[in-house]
Amino acid sequence: MLKQQFFDINDGIDNDDRIKIANGLASFFADTYSLYLKTHNFHWNVTGTMFQTLHLMFETHYTELALAVDLVAERIRALGFIAPGTYSEFAKLTKIDEHHGDIEATLMIHHLIKAHEVVIKTARQVLELAEKANDQVTLDLLTQRLQVHEKTVWMLRSLVLARK
Repeated sequence: MLKQQFFDINDGIDNDDRIKIANGLASFFADTYSLYLKTHNFHWNVTGTMFQTLHLMFETHYTELALAVDLVAERIRALGFIAPGTYSEFAKLTKIDEHHGDIEATLMIHHLIKAHEVVIKTARQVLELAEKANDQVTLDLLTQRLQVHEKTVWMLRSLVLARK
């Protein structure tokens, strides 16, 4: 649970709603950061016939995620809270599974699809809170993030799923 800062914010968002949104964003932040770490890990460790394609794709993805986590952290701060910033905080908040060791490239893709879907689900939960609170800034941020994650899942699936 995030602890509110020592200043009052009077911008039309109810304080209880602000707390719920900030805590939801903290989970979204932890999921996004964990996905960043997973993607970067896979970038470093991918092997096989798809090496070049996946190595470059994963780099594009983790670079985009690195920029995204900054936007989410800044939104948490704008709501008046300290953004989580340690591995232990992220570990408590995230729903993204870790993967260790040598993982085959196709399995990496499947793990990333699942991780992006976790982020998408978390975003939708927070989106609902933000919508109820009339928090357009958080709505806009999450809508943009959803678009990126859904497109990424589509592209990853296109690499591994055969036509029916």
